[in-house]
Amino acid sequence: MAGPDTLEGRVRSRLQEIDRAHLRRTLRSPQGIDLSSNDYLGLSRHPAVVNALVDGVRAEGCGSTGSRLLRGEREAFAAVERRFAAFKGTDRALYFSSGYLANLAVVTAFAERGDCILSDALNHASLIDAVRLSAADRVVVPHADEGALERALAEAGEGRTLFVLTESLFSMDGDEAPLARYGALCRRFGAALIVDEAHAVGVYGRRGSGLIEDTVTAGDVFLSINTAGKALGVAGAFVAGPAWAIEYLVQRARPFIFSTAAPPALAWAIDASLDLVEREPDRRANLLALAGRLRARLADAGVPCPPGRSQIVPVVVGGNERALALAERLQAEGFDVRAIRPPTVPEGSARLRISLNTDLTDAEVDRFAARLVDAMAVQPCPVASS
Repeated sequence: MAGPDTLEGRVRSRLQEIDRAHLRRTLRSPQGIDLSSNDYLGLSRHPAVVNALVDGVRAEGCGSTGSRLLRGEREAFAAVERRFAAFKGTDRALYFSSGYLANLAVVTAFAERGDCILSDALNHASLIDAVRLSAADRVVVPHADEGALERALAEAGEGRTLFVLTESLFSMDGDEAPLARYGALCRRFGAALIVDEAHAVGVYGRRGSGLIEDTVTAGDVFLSINTAGKALGVAGAFVAGPAWAIEYLVQRARPFIFSTAAPPALAWAIDASLDLVEREPDRRANLLALAGRLRARLADAGVPCPPGRSQIVPVVVGGNERALALAERLQAEGFDVRAIRPPTVPEGSARLRISLNTDLTDAEVDRFAARLVDAMAVQPCPVASS
């Protein structure tokens, strides 16, 4: 029998703590109307993207067979990197098999001992882990607080290499970083601005390349990280920036050097996805219109949700148990919405993260809003779990 001093005993004790806090996660396949995925533009099942992937598999096979510095390189990767760099308006881009790896690569390759990273308090876990793995000093800056960032930059000291690390659109709150102001501050203090555009690329900007496109002065962003598994509907991520920085990643980024390359067919599919983003701007316009519609319906019913325009609409309910109960009730009504709990979000701020996509109809959005209002009226709010 496993005792508390054994590994199994310790793990079982931790699992019991997770259960008591209503934090047990489960793997659940998609069911019902999609209100939880990041497939914002509905491209993951688009025939053009699917057919491109199939063509890529037929031409290139299923796997890449090695890292890109060995036998894993393909012309398809180089071609889609050139295209993505042009899409972002940068010199070069480098494709990684996941956004997590891309963030680890960027931060650990460039931030060295003696440098200082200033990181937004609500940055994604991959950015947090990247900062922890780097040898640099770190300062956690209050969320989207440009005054706090200015003070932190001033206090970081002269003669050091400084990095400012932020998402452009935050994944759990759906709000935007003040990128224009951040760019000006980085210019003033000589800091390198790194922006994770995971939830913005494909959705924002005149061409759909992200929030950087319309908000930051050219040259103010050192590097951007852009996932292809969300609005672009495929997988992987691009780091985009100056040629010298991308070349350094090829030479020094351990997640790039020591990872088997992604299946080459993914590059074919991403190329087709970029075609759709560029040719069909109505997709992103419709997405943001649906988000505005949902926010208006919830506001009319007195359901609190943060102001904004994004496709991510958080409804913060506080306690973990209540968030789970609301999600289960809505799932029973045919809506695939999930409860988000700590440590993904701060303690006491469990929520429903409602994620819109362009395949939804106005009627579905209205019906969901009505069901959510009903569910919140009948579901009592217990004391937040600890």
